[in-house]
Amino acid sequence: MQLTIRDASAILKLPEKTIYQWIKQRKLPCHRVNEQYRFNRAELLEWATSAEIDIAPELICEPETPGETLPLLDEALEAGGIHYQVGGEDMASVLRAVVDIMDLPAEVDRSFLYQVLLAREALGSTGIGDGIAIPHVRNPIVLHIPRPMIALCFLEKPVDFASLDGRKVSVLFTMISPTVRVHLHLLSKLSHALRDPLFKGVLNGFEPPERILAAAKQVEEKLRMSEKWFRKCRGA
Repeated sequence: MQLTIRDASAILKLPEKTIYQWIKQRKLPCHRVNEQYRFNRAELLEWATSAEIDIAPELICEPETPGETLPLLDEALEAGGIHYQVGGEDMASVLRAVVDIMDLPAEVDRSFLYQVLLAREALGSTGIGDGIAIPHVRNPIVLHIPRPMIALCFLEKPVDFASLDGRKVSVLFTMISPTVRVHLHLLSKLSHALRDPLFKGVLNGFEPPERILAAAKQVEEKLRMSEKWFRKCRGA
């Protein structure tokens, strides 16, 4: 779905005047459609994540699909696996190594996935700063993955991902999702997690998997509590 200026203003909690200014300054990812500005939900959420702007998941998600269950962050991390000392000399070779170690269904074409991830980086770096990148497929539904996964990889040595802050990347969260809704849902939760001191602490300390998954579960609990508070306030 393409978002309007008003939609972007509500999601980012900023005046429309600021949105126009940022478009003029080329700060926001947008498109011209019939002489009007439009925003892609995934692009806007990716940008907000790198800019450390908090977005409520219910504001960014696409309409529900009947029977679809939204995953938990710790479940997606457990499905994707936590990997250490992942090799690679540059962005391309690191992505190749990540694709090779992911636990994917046999029918998934790994070469195709690798090329799609490279194409996504060509559109704009997924390096969000602080040594972290979130490589992912822009159109996840084409992969027909039965369940979402996030492969967390700690690199053997930092590599250049053309991140906005210029810092080399040493931690990758590679996201694979079956639908756009799930993709946005997980990206939103990961955005929250990367602003959580406990979660960032276990990442910076290269902690073992059980500590990382426990921190992810705590993030989920905090999100559940904040969602209950949000709903209570709306009903007040």
